[in-house]
Amino acid sequence: MPRGTRDRRNRRATDHEDPSTPNSPGTSNGNAEPFTPYYPVTLYVQGKRCVVIGGGEVAFRKAQALLQHGALVEVISPGLCPELSRLAATGAVRAVPREYRAGDLDGAFVAVAATDDAGTNSRVAAEATERRVLVNVADTPALCSFIMPSCLRRGPVTVAVSTGGKSPALARRIRTELERSLTTEYGSLASLVEQVRSELKERGIVLPGEAWQRALDLDVLLEMLRQGRWDEAKERLLSKLERCE
Repeated sequence: MPRGTRDRRNRRATDHEDPSTPNSPGTSNGNAEPFTPYYPVTLYVQGKRCVVIGGGEVAFRKAQALLQHGALVEVISPGLCPELSRLAATGAVRAVPREYRAGDLDGAFVAVAATDDAGTNSRVAAEATERRVLVNVADTPALCSFIMPSCLRRGPVTVAVSTGGKSPALARRIRTELERSLTTEYGSLASLVEQVRSELKERGIVLPGEAWQRALDLDVLLEMLRQGRWDEAKERLLSKLERCE
């Protein structure tokens, strides 16, 4: 494969996630913790053009992750690894069989540089910055406007682990540890809570976040869902929430 293309609180809040308290650099709520410039967000990429520069295994993993969330993925590389070739053959990604050139990021929402050539990666990052395109450069956090955490998914529930680019291997190891406790029932519970929220909203009931926290007996609800007792779990949650009105 040619060089340059291979891998390298609001009281009236509902049950939305609690906002974090901003910390000053070097501190966290009074505790001395290292400052990180990375603000954790979840990015909506469905239907957005995302360009991956590179044709190797790393490029494949980046492209696959984007595809899983509905992105329109374009891969630019004169050669593709077998996995990317299969994606291109099925039309899952649009392959552009050539080296990266200036202008390739025109109209892109996200760019990923995953080549084995530092010069190419730097040029991709420079164009992305100029065009205000979000960019990730594999193994080079200094050139990134965002980094990709190691993610664990259970249906609509996503837990992301990041080390701020210091050790992707450690992030993956932590994610593996979390897989043991974050069972598939958490995804079902998220769907159940969504259903209950919708029903309460239709009745004009808006509860503070604290009420949801008290009503969500995780161990009990998860065990009910594990046993397939969806209706009972829903009734229990509704009952506890109604007492908080």
